[in-house]
Amino acid sequence: MHDAVTVSSLVVHRGSREVLRGLSFGVPAGRVTGLLGPSGSGKTTLARAVVGVQRVRSGTVTVLGAPAGSPGLRARVGYVTQAPSVYPDLTVGENARYFAALYGRGAREAAAAVADVGLAGDAGRLVRDLSGGQRGRASLACALVGEPELLVLDEPTVGLDPVLRVELWARFAALAAAGATLLVSSHVMDEAARCDRLLLLRDGDLLADCTPAELRARSGTDDLEAAFLQLVREREQVAA
Repeated sequence: MHDAVTVSSLVVHRGSREVLRGLSFGVPAGRVTGLLGPSGSGKTTLARAVVGVQRVRSGTVTVLGAPAGSPGLRARVGYVTQAPSVYPDLTVGENARYFAALYGRGAREAAAAVADVGLAGDAGRLVRDLSGGQRGRASLACALVGEPELLVLDEPTVGLDPVLRVELWARFAALAAAGATLLVSSHVMDEAARCDRLLLLRDGDLLADCTPAELRARSGTDDLEAAFLQLVREREQVAA
Protein backbone atom coordinates (compact mmCIF):
# COMPACT_ATOMS: atom_id res chain seq x y z
CA MET A 1 0.00 0.00 0.00
CA HIS A 2 1.36 3.42 -0.92
CA ASP A 3 1.22 6.60 1.13
CA ALA A 4 -1.06 9.46 0.13
CA VAL A 5 0.98 11.85 2.30
CA THR A 6 4.71 11.69 3.04
CA VAL A 7 6.22 14.02 5.63
CA SER A 8 10.00 14.17 5.96
CA SER A 9 11.98 16.02 8.67
CA LEU A 10 9.26 18.68 9.02
CA VAL A 11 10.14 21.62 11.23
CA VAL A 12 7.76 24.53 11.85
CA HIS A 13 8.50 27.59 13.99
CA ARG A 14 6.08 30.14 15.33
CA GLY A 15 8.18 33.10 16.24
CA SER A 16 11.14 31.71 18.19
CA ARG A 17 9.18 28.65 19.31
CA GLU A 18 9.58 25.30 17.56
CA VAL A 19 6.05 23.98 17.06
CA LEU A 20 6.87 20.83 15.05
CA ARG A 21 10.20 19.15 15.67
CA GLY A 22 11.49 17.22 12.69
CA LEU A 23 8.47 15.01 12.05
CA SER A 24 8.68 12.15 9.53
CA PHE A 25 5.83 9.77 8.73
CA GLY A 26 3.48 8.56 6.00
CA VAL A 27 -0.30 8.56 5.77
CA PRO A 28 -1.48 5.36 4.03
CA ALA A 29 -3.89 5.79 1.13
CA GLY A 30 -7.45 4.59 1.56
CA ARG A 31 -7.30 4.58 5.35
CA VAL A 32 -8.43 6.71 8.29
CA THR A 33 -5.37 8.05 10.11
CA GLY A 34 -5.97 9.65 13.47
CA LEU A 35 -3.84 12.62 14.49
CA LEU A 36 -4.20 12.60 18.26
CA GLY A 37 -2.84 14.64 21.10
CA PRO A 38 -3.77 17.30 23.65
CA SER A 39 -4.52 20.88 22.73
CA GLY A 40 -1.32 22.70 21.84
CA SER A 41 0.49 19.58 20.67
CA GLY A 42 0.78 20.82 17.06
CA LYS A 43 -2.14 19.02 15.41
CA THR A 44 -3.60 22.09 13.66
CA THR A 45 -0.16 23.25 12.52
CA LEU A 46 0.52 19.83 11.03
CA ALA A 47 -2.88 19.75 9.30
CA ARG A 48 -2.15 23.17 7.80
CA ALA A 49 1.23 21.95 6.57
CA VAL A 50 -0.40 18.97 4.86
CA VAL A 51 -2.84 21.17 2.95
CA GLY A 52 -0.08 23.63 2.09
CA VAL A 53 -1.15 26.74 3.99
CA GLN A 54 1.52 26.63 6.70
CA ARG A 55 4.96 28.19 6.32
CA VAL A 56 7.60 25.61 7.26
CA ARG A 57 11.16 26.14 8.45
CA SER A 58 12.54 22.98 6.85
CA GLY A 59 11.56 19.54 5.63
CA THR A 60 9.10 18.42 2.96
CA VAL A 61 5.43 17.46 2.72
CA THR A 62 4.35 15.50 -0.36
CA VAL A 63 0.61 15.04 -1.00
CA LEU A 64 -0.71 12.70 -3.68
CA GLY A 65 2.66 12.81 -5.38
CA ALA A 66 3.05 16.61 -5.42
CA PRO A 67 4.41 19.22 -3.00
CA ALA A 68 1.78 20.28 -0.46
CA GLY A 69 -0.14 23.32 -1.65
CA SER A 70 0.49 22.71 -5.36
CA PRO A 71 -2.26 24.23 -7.55
CA GLY A 72 -3.10 20.83 -9.01
CA LEU A 73 -4.10 19.58 -5.55
CA ARG A 74 -6.87 22.11 -4.97
CA ALA A 75 -9.61 19.92 -6.41
CA ARG A 76 -8.15 16.75 -4.89
CA VAL A 77 -7.78 17.78 -1.24
CA GLY A 78 -10.57 18.75 1.15
CA TYR A 79 -9.86 20.64 4.38
CA VAL A 80 -12.25 21.24 7.26
CA THR A 81 -10.92 23.69 9.84
CA GLN A 82 -11.92 23.85 13.50
CA ALA A 83 -13.81 27.08 12.83
CA PRO A 84 -16.62 26.36 10.33
CA SER A 85 -15.70 27.72 6.88
CA VAL A 86 -19.17 28.40 5.52
CA TYR A 87 -21.12 31.58 4.72
CA PRO A 88 -23.45 32.51 7.61
CA ASP A 89 -25.85 34.51 5.42
CA LEU A 90 -26.54 31.52 3.12
CA THR A 91 -28.57 28.44 3.90
CA VAL A 92 -26.95 25.06 4.39
CA GLY A 93 -28.15 24.00 0.94
CA GLU A 94 -26.96 27.20 -0.72
CA ASN A 95 -23.50 26.76 0.79
CA ALA A 96 -23.32 23.18 -0.45
CA ARG A 97 -24.48 24.13 -3.94
CA TYR A 98 -21.95 26.97 -4.10
CA PHE A 99 -19.05 24.68 -3.23
CA ALA A 100 -20.42 22.00 -5.55
CA ALA A 101 -20.30 24.51 -8.41
CA LEU A 102 -16.66 25.29 -7.60
CA TYR A 103 -15.89 21.59 -8.02
CA GLY A 104 -17.94 21.30 -11.22
CA ARG A 105 -20.72 19.36 -9.54
CA GLY A 106 -24.43 19.97 -9.33
CA ALA A 107 -27.38 20.27 -6.97
CA ARG A 108 -27.80 16.51 -6.66
CA GLU A 109 -24.28 16.07 -5.29
CA ALA A 110 -24.80 19.04 -2.97
CA ALA A 111 -28.00 17.54 -1.55
CA ALA A 112 -26.28 14.18 -1.06
CA ALA A 113 -23.41 15.78 0.86
CA VAL A 114 -25.86 17.62 3.13
CA ALA A 115 -27.71 14.38 3.78
CA ASP A 116 -24.44 12.57 4.51
CA VAL A 117 -23.78 14.84 7.50
CA GLY A 118 -27.34 14.56 8.81
CA LEU A 119 -28.54 18.04 7.83
CA ALA A 120 -31.10 17.20 5.15
CA GLY A 121 -33.88 18.54 7.38
CA ASP A 122 -31.97 21.79 7.91
CA ALA A 123 -30.95 22.46 4.29
CA GLY A 124 -33.20 25.54 4.14
CA ARG A 125 -31.89 27.12 7.35
CA LEU A 126 -29.41 29.98 7.40
CA VAL A 127 -26.03 28.90 8.73
CA ARG A 128 -26.02 31.74 11.25
CA ASP A 129 -29.10 30.21 12.90
CA LEU A 130 -27.46 26.80 13.43
CA SER A 131 -25.75 25.49 16.54
CA GLY A 132 -21.97 25.26 16.60
CA GLY A 133 -22.05 21.52 15.93
CA GLN A 134 -24.45 21.98 13.02
CA ARG A 135 -22.24 24.67 11.49
CA GLY A 136 -19.31 22.27 11.72
CA ARG A 137 -21.30 19.61 9.89
CA ALA A 138 -22.34 22.13 7.23
CA SER A 139 -18.66 22.90 6.69
CA LEU A 140 -17.94 19.19 6.39
CA ALA A 141 -20.69 18.83 3.76
CA CYS A 142 -19.03 21.54 1.68
CA ALA A 143 -15.76 19.60 1.77
CA LEU A 144 -17.42 16.26 0.99
CA VAL A 145 -19.26 17.58 -2.05
CA GLY A 146 -15.99 17.72 -4.00
CA GLU A 147 -15.35 14.02 -3.34
CA PRO A 148 -11.68 14.73 -2.46
CA GLU A 149 -9.04 12.03 -2.63
CA LEU A 150 -7.59 13.34 0.63
CA LEU A 151 -9.76 14.79 3.38
CA VAL A 152 -8.05 16.61 6.27
CA LEU A 153 -10.38 17.18 9.22
CA ASP A 154 -9.30 19.30 12.19
CA GLU A 155 -11.26 18.09 15.24
CA PRO A 156 -14.54 17.60 13.31
CA THR A 157 -16.42 15.98 16.21
CA VAL A 158 -15.85 18.68 18.84
CA GLY A 159 -19.17 19.76 20.36
CA LEU A 160 -21.19 16.93 18.85
CA ASP A 161 -23.37 14.60 20.86
CA PRO A 162 -22.29 10.94 21.09
CA VAL A 163 -24.80 9.71 18.51
CA LEU A 164 -23.64 12.19 15.88
CA ARG A 165 -20.00 11.39 16.64
CA VAL A 166 -20.63 7.70 15.99
CA GLU A 167 -22.49 8.51 12.77
CA LEU A 168 -19.70 10.74 11.48
CA TRP A 169 -17.02 8.17 12.24
CA ALA A 170 -19.08 5.59 10.36
CA ARG A 171 -19.17 8.01 7.44
CA PHE A 172 -15.39 8.45 7.61
CA ALA A 173 -14.92 4.68 7.50
CA ALA A 174 -17.23 4.44 4.49
CA LEU A 175 -15.26 7.13 2.65
CA ALA A 176 -12.01 5.25 3.28
CA ALA A 177 -13.60 2.00 2.13
CA ALA A 178 -14.49 3.77 -1.11
CA GLY A 179 -10.85 4.77 -1.63
CA ALA A 180 -10.50 8.17 0.04
CA THR A 181 -7.71 8.97 2.49
CA LEU A 182 -8.62 10.72 5.73
CA LEU A 183 -6.41 12.50 8.25
CA VAL A 184 -8.58 13.28 11.28
CA SER A 185 -7.32 15.19 14.30
CA SER A 186 -8.79 14.80 17.76
CA HIS A 187 -7.87 15.30 21.40
CA VAL A 188 -10.39 12.61 22.48
CA MET A 189 -8.49 9.38 22.89
CA ASP A 190 -11.55 7.13 22.67
CA GLU A 191 -11.75 8.08 18.99
CA ALA A 192 -8.35 6.48 18.43
CA ALA A 193 -9.94 3.04 18.30
CA ARG A 194 -11.95 4.10 15.23
CA CYS A 195 -8.79 4.81 13.21
CA ASP A 196 -6.77 2.44 11.03
CA ARG A 197 -3.52 4.16 12.00
CA LEU A 198 -2.48 6.59 14.72
CA LEU A 199 -0.10 9.51 14.88
CA LEU A 200 0.33 10.56 18.51
CA LEU A 201 1.66 14.09 19.05
CA ARG A 202 2.80 15.86 22.17
CA ASP A 203 4.63 19.20 22.32
CA GLY A 204 5.49 19.00 18.63
CA ASP A 205 7.06 15.55 18.85
CA LEU A 206 5.73 12.36 17.24
CA LEU A 207 5.47 9.85 20.08
CA ALA A 208 4.03 7.00 18.01
CA ASP A 209 3.16 6.08 14.43
CA CYS A 210 1.33 2.75 14.61
CA THR A 211 -2.01 0.95 14.50
CA PRO A 212 -4.27 0.86 17.58
CA ALA A 213 -3.44 -2.86 17.96
CA GLU A 214 0.30 -2.12 17.88
CA LEU A 215 -0.11 0.61 20.50
CA ARG A 216 -2.03 -1.77 22.78
CA ALA A 217 0.63 -4.46 22.36
CA ARG A 218 3.48 -2.03 22.99
CA SER A 219 1.94 -0.67 26.19
CA GLY A 220 0.43 -3.91 27.46
CA THR A 221 -3.02 -2.37 27.96
CA ASP A 222 -6.27 -2.28 25.99
CA ASP A 223 -6.94 1.26 27.21
CA LEU A 224 -5.61 3.57 24.48
CA GLU A 225 -5.66 6.62 26.73
CA ALA A 226 -3.56 4.76 29.31
CA ALA A 227 -1.24 3.66 26.49
CA PHE A 228 -0.78 7.27 25.39
CA LEU A 229 -0.04 8.38 28.96
CA GLN A 230 2.54 5.62 29.24
CA LEU A 231 4.28 6.94 26.11
CA VAL A 232 4.30 10.41 27.64
CA ARG A 233 5.87 9.14 30.86
CA GLU A 234 8.49 7.20 28.90
CA ARG A 235 9.37 10.32 26.93
CA GLU A 236 9.66 12.39 30.10
CA GLN A 237 11.95 9.79 31.68
CA VAL A 238 14.23 9.86 28.63
CA ALA A 239 14.30 13.66 28.65
CA ALA A 240 15.19 13.67 32.33
